[in-house]
Amino acid sequence: MENYDSSSAASVGVVMALLGMMFIPILIMAVIQAVGKWKIYEKAGKPGWAALIPIYSTIVTLEIIGKPIWWIFLIIFPCTSLIFFIWSTNLLSKSYGQSEGFTIGLLLLPFIFYPILGFGNYQYIGPAGAGFAGFQPYDPSKDYQDPFNPNTPPQA
Repeated sequence: MENYDSSSAASVGVVMALLGMMFIPILIMAVIQAVGKWKIYEKAGKPGWAALIPIYSTIVTLEIIGKPIWWIFLIIFPCTSLIFFIWSTNLLSKSYGQSEGFTIGLLLLPFIFYPILGFGNYQYIGPAGAGFAGFQPYDPSKDYQDPFNPNTPPQA
């Protein structure tokens, strides 16, 4: 039988303490980002709780930016995921009338820029900006079409 080495137990304790200290700020940032996405979805007329469900939140984001649902495969597939994630984030920024600079903020500091977009006075102006300046804000109650059943006529 081997002898018990107390120094290895102490080092495991130190590592676990450091991981715990890093986990709490990461959890706080994730909650802040989720709340920001919740508000972004509500501004676009989508259910806010969709921000909490992993695959469904991507589908709702695709609806907001006006891209087909099959794009989810491009976002999930490893070879194309980075490109289409950046592209869809840019289109989300454009859907709220923001520029590429705001897209960079959404990509690099999402825990700051998602709440800014959600709680700020930015309005959803339609899928991917739909004309930008001078465009009337998007009304989700008009011309809604079910993305899961594209054969249904739009609701007036």
